[in-house]
Amino acid sequence: MNDRPDELAEAPFLSSIAEPDDHAGHRKRVRERFLKVGGDALEDYELLELALQLVIPRRDTKALAKTLMREFGSFSGVFNASQARLVKIKGLSDTTIAHLKVIQAVAARFGRDRIDSEQPILASWTQLIDYCRSQMAFESIEQFRILFLDKKNRLIADEVQQTGTVDHTPVYPREVIKRTLELSATALILVHNHPSGDPAPSSADVRMTKEISDIAKPLGITLHDHIIIGKSGHASLRGLKLL
Repeated sequence: MNDRPDELAEAPFLSSIAEPDDHAGHRKRVRERFLKVGGDALEDYELLELALQLVIPRRDTKALAKTLMREFGSFSGVFNASQARLVKIKGLSDTTIAHLKVIQAVAARFGRDRIDSEQPILASWTQLIDYCRSQMAFESIEQFRILFLDKKNRLIADEVQQTGTVDHTPVYPREVIKRTLELSATALILVHNHPSGDPAPSSADVRMTKEISDIAKPLGITLHDHIIIGKSGHASLRGLKLL
């Protein structure tokens, strides 16, 4: 990707130029408020503003944070936005976009570590849903992933099995079971997203889940759930009594 003119706003030779007092004062006040009350007490745009301060150290980032929130709809939507869409936003340089993607990757790794532990994954359901939402809720195409568990329901692997189109992902039940046996897993949680935003399961989702369950059960493999992630929330086929 070629550098654009707004890269000049972050050029090293500007490091000696003093930040305007009002900008410096505002940035300091936001940081101090964060340290005093914590991130949960901040508005989404304020937390995004702080994140942008890390990667654009000598510019007011409040207006940019609000622009990004309007464009992408949510805090998560900003970080999950594609590079192609981010590059169209005035004020975001190639360097800034790369840094935002690093922050996204760090958050994803942190989320995975919260469920990838010695504790049974079923004991940290809220963290699991948060992790899946952070990974999939804002994807523009369907993604089918599998969480492979051991006999104590601890995570062995988290793998994206298939990606598809905006409204369909091909899933092959026998391939799912084949990979389960390769990993010596004894339980599964299926997860996929609906880019439309509505997590309600389709008849095809229910049928595919039953096919996998029917193959898995005689082999001693437990299918705990099939979770569907959407922008507006999530749906559990187990919770809906469809599994």
